[in-house]
Order: sequence, then C-alpha cells, then structure tokens
Amino acid sequence: MRHLPPSVDDPDLIVSLETADDAGVYRLREDLALVQTVDFFTPVVDDPYVFGQVAVANALSDIYAMGGVPLTAMNVVGFPVGKLDMSVLAEILKGGHAKLQEAGAVLLGGHSVQDNEPKYGVSLTGIVHPDKVLTNSGAKPGDFLVLTKPLGIGIITTAIKRGVVPEETLQRVSMVMTALNNTASQAAVKVGVNACTDITGFGLLGHTYELAKASNVGVVIEAGKVPVIEETWEYVAQNIVPGGTRANLKYLEPVVEFDREITEDMKLVLADAITSGGLLVSVKPENLDSLLAQMTGLGTLEAAVIGRVVRDTPGKISVRK
Repeated sequence: MRHLPPSVDDPDLIVSLETADDAGVYRLREDLALVQTVDFFTPVVDDPYVFGQVAVANALSDIYAMGGVPLTAMNVVGFPVGKLDMSVLAEILKGGHAKLQEAGAVLLGGHSVQDNEPKYGVSLTGIVHPDKVLTNSGAKPGDFLVLTKPLGIGIITTAIKRGVVPEETLQRVSMVMTALNNTASQAAVKVGVNACTDITGFGLLGHTYELAKASNVGVVIEAGKVPVIEETWEYVAQNIVPGGTRANLKYLEPVVEFDREITEDMKLVLADAITSGGLLVSVKPENLDSLLAQMTGLGTLEAAVIGRVVRDTPGKISVRK
C-alpha cells in the first residue's frame, strides 16, 4: 500500500490508507457512513466448516474495530477444483454463512477462481455514525489499554499444522478464533473510547505500534497482564512458531524496548501473527470501569487491562514484566 499515491482529497473520506487502520470509512450523509473491508486467507484448521467461520469472524473484526455494524458480504473464494471434493467448499461456505448470520449481515454473492490451494474470505460493507467512528489514531496519554481475546492463536495453529495439538486444545483455539468481536465493539461504542484496533497478522506488538504511531503517543505494555492461551507456552518451548511471528518481532526491534526480565518466549507470544484475534481498546481512565463492566456483561471473552498510553517516546512501545 505504501507504493500507492495518497488518498483522494475528499471531505467525505473519514478513514483512508494513511494510518494503517482496519477498514475504510466514507461519509454518505451527516448521520451515516460506510465501513468497507476485505480479507481472505488459506486454512488455519483442518475442519472446513470451522475454517469458514474463522475467515468470516476475522474479516468482521475490521468492521467492529471501527465501531461499525456489518450489513452485507460478498464471498471471495479460491479453490483447487479436481484436487478437493466440492463438498469441502460447500462446508467452508456454510461455516462462513453461519457467522454472517450470527453477525446479522446478508450475503449478496461473491466471486471464485480456481487455485492450487483453498482460500476463503469476504468483502464486507457496514455502517457507522460519522461522529462515532473508532480509529487507531485517537489514543491519548493516560488512557488504559484493554485486550479482548487471549494471544497464542498463531503459534497453536502452527502446531495444528504439525499434527501435535490434542482435540481439547484444538476446540479451545477454534472457539477463540470463531468468537465475534461484536460485544467488545458494542461496549466500546456505548461507553465512548478514544481508539480501537483489532489484533491479527501483525500481532499485539505490531498493531499496538500502528496505534502508537497513528496517535503520536507512546505505549507501555505489562506483559504479565496479557492473556495467553495456556497451551501456547508448551509449543513455544518446542520452537513451534510461525515464520510471520518471527518476522514481526524482527521488524519491530527498532520501536520496542523490552525489560531484561522479558523472556524470548514472551517476546514471540507478544509478536504472534494471529488469525481472528481480539480488539485492543484505548479508553480514558474515568471510563475504564464502565467499559470493563459492559464487556463482561455482554460476554466478551477477555477484558484485560494490559497497559497505558504515555506522552513520552511517541511511536514507541515499552514492554515491562
């Protein structure tokens, strides 16, 4: 995207490419704006129905991260016709459709191409009030940071590909990935927060860096307060780590300062390349308790306070034990 020219100078363009935000937002009228995004990828689990659910939940997070409500969807499909039975594709699409129905979005159609390996996702259109758009660029010094899903998804799905994950752990990580971020988004919009982003392939550290850079603030993360799927540590100890996670950590070296007590395993978990992770919300202190109560009451998976926004070192992250 950095090779593209700047976005068109349009007064109705609320969120564009400049801040690496989760979706684009375009004002239609004073009380209505469109939220648009697209996402698709290769399978992260063997069950095609669950894969379909994960792919759609992941894409929907972009809408929720902007404070939006999803309306319509278009399937995006690549499939190896002749190599896999078409029943596999049918299950993928059924899983995706189930999540769209859960989100209240309507599937309008889609497009497919023949590919060497299956790929699936959706293009989504949502709506939001122009004055209630959540972005990654509004974090303020003094804010608390709240994370709504545990980390470790990328590491565990890599272990799944290696065939070393028991059924119980597979079910647990699938539950985390397929959980929608709608309740966390609803709570954030109701309470009023300063910034929000979702945690996906760039990992917690990567998306936190984008938030810090876009908001021109620094961030302090307390590693001991970050929720992590327990089995993650077992696989990290066995050096089962996705290449994207290691790439994230290397890329972020210039902008992240780790305390000496932070282990290499913890660094990898914080940088883990996640599929369908939670939201990271930046909220002012006086609204924190209300936000946590709303999230808990709505059944959000996690409502973990993991750090603070600071005025010093803008665009940088400090990770403490």
